[in-house]
Amino acid sequence: MLLLVGLGNPNPNNSDNRHNVGFFVIDAINEKFKLSKQKPKLKGLLTTGKINEQKVFAIKPLTFMNNSGEGTKEEEKRKR
Repeated sequence: MLLLVGLGNPNPNNSDNRHNVGFFVIDAINEKFKLSKQKPKLKGLLTTGKINEQKVFAIKPLTFMNNSGEGTKEEEKRKR
């Protein structure tokens, strides 16, 4: 299983700048590998699917950069 986290800032004023390169990468992976439609989950937009028969979770956190780990922490707590 893979977890891909594309970092960026959710502010629409920052959508086309270098600080959102992680969001661009997740979008490109979603398109290339035909992952699921993005769904709001874990304080971000989550997609799932398979790449080379391996389960993949790809998330774009909707928290600002300094708080981008909040969604992955929630998932870790949920698994315990």
